[in-house]
Amino acid sequence: MKAKTLIGNILIAGLSALLTIIIYTNFFQETIIHGPDSDIKKQRATGVLEDSNQVNYSRIPAALNGEIMDFTLAAENSIHAVVHVTSKYNLENNDYYKNPIYEWIFGDTYAQPSVSFGSGVIISKDGYIVTNYHVVENSDEIQIILNDKRTFTAEIVGSDPGTDLALLKVESTELPYFSFGNSDVIKVGEWVLAVGNPFNLTSTVTAGIVSAKARNIHILSDQSNYPIESYIQTDAAVNKGNSGGALVNLKGELVGINSAIISPSGAYSGYSFAIPVNIVKKVVADIINFGEVQRAVLGVSILDVNNEIAKRYNLNKIEGVLISSVNDKGAAKEAEMKEGDVVIEVNKVKINSIAELTEQIGKYRPGEIIYITVKRNNKRKQIEVLLRNMHGNTKIVTTDEFFSILGASFQQIDNNDKRRLGINNGIKITGIKKGAFSKAGIKEGFVIIKLQGEKVFKVDDIKKILGREESGALVELEGLYPGGRYIYVFQIKLE
Repeated sequence: MKAKTLIGNILIAGLSALLTIIIYTNFFQETIIHGPDSDIKKQRATGVLEDSNQVNYSRIPAALNGEIMDFTLAAENSIHAVVHVTSKYNLENNDYYKNPIYEWIFGDTYAQPSVSFGSGVIISKDGYIVTNYHVVENSDEIQIILNDKRTFTAEIVGSDPGTDLALLKVESTELPYFSFGNSDVIKVGEWVLAVGNPFNLTSTVTAGIVSAKARNIHILSDQSNYPIESYIQTDAAVNKGNSGGALVNLKGELVGINSAIISPSGAYSGYSFAIPVNIVKKVVADIINFGEVQRAVLGVSILDVNNEIAKRYNLNKIEGVLISSVNDKGAAKEAEMKEGDVVIEVNKVKINSIAELTEQIGKYRPGEIIYITVKRNNKRKQIEVLLRNMHGNTKIVTTDEFFSILGASFQQIDNNDKRRLGINNGIKITGIKKGAFSKAGIKEGFVIIKLQGEKVFKVDDIKKILGREESGALVELEGLYPGGRYIYVFQIKLE
């Protein structure tokens, strides 16, 4: 009797399982198949797909705002506004590349030519193009190739090592160009396209999503004392040659400039990083209007708030950026911001990391007023802040004004001077008046070889190196006088 009951139970269980499988298979399970015609088909799962291939297809969003997902319009609008950038330069100033055989044959003025490639983005119909600073750094000649194969010679209008951006100009009209999007409103998970010229392959489009925002990967600290690193991280494939290319939303709007990858091999490994377009817009406007970027600073030292910081300062929530100290001469001090304040908003944009804070401050100029919301003793407080420049005032800083403060004018020495002086690089002081250089005892004709331990090749190098230093800093330079045999070392004080 017990045996019959057991067998009956087993048969009932088996029939129930079989019935469940039949119902599920025929009425509930569906597989999405993307055919070569891009139509989305649905078929009931029978265990074998229509093409007889045992393939598991991963689901991706099939619709955006109720419409079929389609990248083609954004891609078509983008590829014509992205250009191929060829940067030509000579390696005569780099000791590593000096070739004694070539020097013996051609003399020490021989320069070994080199070429690098990247991408650029047209932002106006009259020929303004944005690219990365590292794509055109030290270039002697820049060539631009459009998607329609037209070729132009470009000039550098200005650059900003602190954001790794450069603005180029070609002489043309009615060029295809991008409309600017808003990088503040893009969301993690949003679809984006990367458009550029990887491995010298023109007009390449890849797709991915925004993986994260406000990423700081610490690659610009050697280029500037006030770097802005608040990258948009994506998983759109980006490789060598994509630098300076476009990151685009599905409306075809520019939301970033592709700049970097993290990779153990040097090729794409899953993550790429783009400069937010809101930073790009500000840098471009500064270069066009003032000749160079105007950097606003708060005049504070800051820390990301974590569990340890929250406990130390008795914070009721882990959020924002902690002000650990306030400089005596700065915008924060004037606005009565205090050590221990936690910045949580800038002009109603939420702040939760140092990268986000530097990005938002980087959108403004000295002399502009912003509203910063802080938590002081765990209570919200809004503070009006008049932003200042790195010298502690609200003036617009230009190269002419910067060199006027130094009290000197400069000129790059030519190859004949290099040969006569027995040096490979240098900047000659062509005029001295009242200022930091005269106070240090430096006279006209002095040739600067190194500044803060770095070789100087161009006049812009002086601005770039000294631009990293704060007001009141002591700066060391070394060089020689024409006809002299000795290397002199001077210290100047930036005021």
